[in-house]
Formats: sequence, C-alpha cells, structure tokens
Amino acid sequence: MLCCMPGVAVVPALLVGWSSAAFIISYAIAVLAGHVEPLVPYISDTGTKPPESGVFGFMINISALLAAITMYIRYLLIEKQNESSHFVRTSCNMFTLCMGLMGCTGMGIVATFQELAVPSVHDIGALVAFGSGVVYITLQSIISYKSCPRWNTYLVCHIRMAISVISCIAFITMIVFASKISMTKIDWTPGEK
Repeated sequence: MLCCMPGVAVVPALLVGWSSAAFIISYAIAVLAGHVEPLVPYISDTGTKPPESGVFGFMINISALLAAITMYIRYLLIEKQNESSHFVRTSCNMFTLCMGLMGCTGMGIVATFQELAVPSVHDIGALVAFGSGVVYITLQSIISYKSCPRWNTYLVCHIRMAISVISCIAFITMIVFASKISMTKIDWTPGEK
C-alpha cells in the first residue's frame, strides 16, 4: 500500500513547507507593492491584487492538492492499522476523508476567486475550507484516541485534540467577527466604521 511505502512521510512536510512559502511569498509581494499594510493583514488580502494574486492562487491550489494527498495517505494508514485492530468503522474513516477533501476544495475556491473580485464565492470557499478543516481535524483526533495505545500515544492524542479545540474556537470567532463586517475592503481611511 501507498502508506507503507518508504518516503511517503515527505508529503505532509512538503505540504507545510509549500503552504508556508505561499503565504510568505504573497505577503512579501503585497507589502513591497504597497497593496497591504505590513502589520497582520488578512491572508486573503495578500492575494487580492496582481501580481501577488497569481502567485497566491497558484501556490494555494498546489497546497490544496498536497493536502488532499496527505489526507488520502492518512486514510490508507488508518485502513491498514484497522485491519488488525478494528478500532474505527471504515465508514467513519471514509467520512473523515470526505470532510478533508471538501476542505481542500474550499481552499481551491479561495485561491481561485479573489476576495475583492468575487467576494461571496471567496467567502463560501473560506467557510467550506475552515469549517470542513475543523471537522476533519476533530474527527482525526477522535480516531487517534480510539487507536490508543497501540497506534498512538496519549500525548499525541491530547496535542491533536488541543489543536482541534483551538481551531474550533478560532472558527467560531471568525464567523462572529465576519458577520459584523458588512463589506469587503482592503484600504480603510480614518473615520470609517
């Protein structure tokens, strides 16, 4: 199986490296071009105007593909471990994979439809990406607990669950504050609401 092949662990590392580079490069281009303020802009703001929008879109789409491959490898790994331990139903593992792939699709939508060009589609893509991502990592945390102690340590499970809780809190906070904003805009002038 693919998950048992040597070297497959490079895919998640490549995902983290490539995604980080996507955010850093598009941020640097946007700041140098004067399109965003250097102090903590939204990720989407750094990929709104050309030329950074092209770089952002291309690199995030590659990140979405790498994330999908990583999730599929994790799915195969759990299937293989489950053959001998029977710690999770196959349907649960498949549902978790589908949630993850839905998040990757949302990432692709965010990358393809810029924040200011098509804000409603961009926002729906972000909602799908982040919402599905929170569900995916929460389900992966639960699967990790079910596979203890044979396939995971409790420390790893606790760390995964802590990340899930933080992600859930961040997602809820994002929804609350995004609902308070009535318009999408990058440049604000003093005195604007």
